[in-house]
Amino acid sequence: MENNEQLERFFERMKKQDEHLAIPAFPEVKTRKFSFWIPAGIAASMIFAFLFIQKPAPVKSGSPEVVIITLQEDENHNQHFTIEESTFLDTWESPTASLLTAY
Repeated sequence: MENNEQLERFFERMKKQDEHLAIPAFPEVKTRKFSFWIPAGIAASMIFAFLFIQKPAPVKSGSPEVVIITLQEDENHNQHFTIEESTFLDTWESPTASLLTAY
């Protein structure tokens, strides 16, 4: 019991001492307002992006898949190279056609 009374007196003295303490003022925190310039800037940049985006260029046809180089002889026995470009679907030659012309 005696300890309880001593404890109570101790804490009462502590409370009285705490009443005389000077509490510093808490600094006021300034909050920034969300400016309307940020969303306006984002919207303006999106508008400019849509205005200046170029249309995709048309796709050029690919290079020919087959280049045929032939050596031809004219009536004066002069030889000339002829170069033709085509796709596989344009021309077809039998694999044994050269056997017919060579022998």
